[in-house]
Amino acid sequence: MSGQRTPDVLIVGGGLVGLTAALVLRHHGVCVTLVERRAGTSPQPKARRFHMRTMEIFRELGLAGLVHAAARDLAGHDHMAAGRTLAEAERLPLWQPAGGIAVEVSPELPCLLAQDSLEPLLRAAAVEAGADVRFGTGLLGFEQTGDEVIGRLEHAEIRARYLIAADGARSGIREALGITRAGSGALGGPNVNVYFTADLADVVRGREFNLCQIDHPDAPGALACVDGRHRWVFMSPGGDTERDWPSLLRTALGVPVPDLDVRSVLPWQAEMLVAERYSAGRVFLAGDAAHVMPPYAASGANTGIADVHNLGWKLAAVLRGQAAPGLLDTYHAERRPAGWFAAEQSARRTESFRLGAPDPTLAHPYVLAAGGFQYTAGAIVPDGSEEPTLDFAPAGRVGTRVPHRWLDDGRAVSTLDVAGPRWAVLPGGGRVDFAGPGEVLLLRPDHVVAWRGTGADDAARVRDALLQG
Repeated sequence: MSGQRTPDVLIVGGGLVGLTAALVLRHHGVCVTLVERRAGTSPQPKARRFHMRTMEIFRELGLAGLVHAAARDLAGHDHMAAGRTLAEAERLPLWQPAGGIAVEVSPELPCLLAQDSLEPLLRAAAVEAGADVRFGTGLLGFEQTGDEVIGRLEHAEIRARYLIAADGARSGIREALGITRAGSGALGGPNVNVYFTADLADVVRGREFNLCQIDHPDAPGALACVDGRHRWVFMSPGGDTERDWPSLLRTALGVPVPDLDVRSVLPWQAEMLVAERYSAGRVFLAGDAAHVMPPYAASGANTGIADVHNLGWKLAAVLRGQAAPGLLDTYHAERRPAGWFAAEQSARRTESFRLGAPDPTLAHPYVLAAGGFQYTAGAIVPDGSEEPTLDFAPAGRVGTRVPHRWLDDGRAVSTLDVAGPRWAVLPGGGRVDFAGPGEVLLLRPDHVVAWRGTGADDAARVRDALLQG
């Protein structure tokens, strides 16, 4: 087989997570090749909600404005709705945090944007950033040596220092590595997603929503809004894909809909499974290859994007010789607990939604949506400040994403802008009211507080120690 360009990192999988991995690594100056067996990006809407933490990552990559612009058709569609049919449904009040939140949580608002619209945007950005992106190119196999990974393609091979497996829930790479998964497995019964087009703008005007629960006895399910007017997904319980879907959809909608066109019918089963290991040698699992969970608020996609944001700076530091290879072990130490937490919360929230009874023991939604999960081991220096993960009380605790505060009167620069793609030292006092005068926070390139103490010199020594393991 002929040799090809030698990248630092080979990414397998060109979905949301693989493309974001390519962007993060290029942001850090890493040479990247991405291969994807499909000829193009996802033809299905799939994930649609990208929360604040994901938008903060896109902000660092310079893409938040572009993503928000692409999502403008669904601006104002944050509500839930419920009714016997769509025509009879009533929009529900927006969720508000109990007791309110005293400060602005993030410099970025969440957005609704279908995966089949976001992936092409990320693909184009990755190419523009200098990534070698090859769709229509499948990985046939791979092997690891002492200092590289060799990927076998149909007519060539690619040698890279490391490999990121973003090849989905049925990851062939995970299986080849013999990595098992743990978790609840299948949850509830089988489901069918029916992707269809119909002009329903007049039907929903004034009642715009993200998701509408339909409780018609002959057509129960949930209707997801994809573009606010023409594109919709109906999620129906049961595994029968051969039903008279146009008739069932018209029953659920409660209107004739003469232009209804069913585009695809896909069966699926909610699962909760998390890989026992997130890495093996020079190979790292990310996204659905590492964790699968019910599609509650696109938890899987958002968690996967956070995976590669965590991994990207660590790979870059090792490849540049700034960190010892042991730093890469902290990827599993940090992201495996985070993946388990997200998967478990998604499973429980899905069940709570199905039963129509809120579960008061669930974590505050912002723990997931605004980076409130706390790492207790990894590339950090724990300071004893750990608090229950279920609460959202951003205070700059070690192992959490730094709280957002505007650092200028023009509200253009956030505390989250201080770090990434480099480490940063954030002094307390003034606008940084979660740390006292004379105190400093050492921020990692992924905006996580690695250490709290006094003195920039001490912070530099701590950073060097963490990089060397």
